[in-house]
Amino acid sequence: MPIEFDITLTPGDMYRFNLYQTYSGFQGWFAILVSVLAFASAWVTYGDVEMTYTVLYTACGFIFLFYVPINLYMRSGHTLRTSEVLKKPLHYAVDEKGFAVSQGEESALLEWEQIYKMISTKSSVLVYSNRTNAYVIPRGQLGGKYERLRALALTRLPGYRIRMRQSSPENTENR
Repeated sequence: MPIEFDITLTPGDMYRFNLYQTYSGFQGWFAILVSVLAFASAWVTYGDVEMTYTVLYTACGFIFLFYVPINLYMRSGHTLRTSEVLKKPLHYAVDEKGFAVSQGEESALLEWEQIYKMISTKSSVLVYSNRTNAYVIPRGQLGGKYERLRALALTRLPGYRIRMRQSSPENTENR
């Protein structure tokens, strides 16, 4: 029996996905490191150099700390506003074959063998078809079907391609 659910992505869902993508990779860690180094430079050199340099170090820290999240937020909203596919609900049917995704007359099947990796975060289930592209499934819209989806994924995917935690008791009231 397939696990079926409908998903409508929001800008917040896309933003959280983009944050995860960025901060779990090199770019995010690099931005944090540069921010910390800039703030540390401002702190250590305060009073020893001209005030202009201290302000410049602090400004660089803020730019690297806030530019990435603000840019991701704006890009997430833009993506949903301009994509006709993402504006409408997507219907998922997950079974032994894989993930069948449909919208209106269009449909596609992502077989289990084609799944690059499957990850759950606090707010989403991410089903990657390659290193960068993923189906974003907000956990709140799964309607309590997360544990069934997780159990099926554990039987169909090798362990190194899945990172899905068991739901905590407070997240299971919708079952």
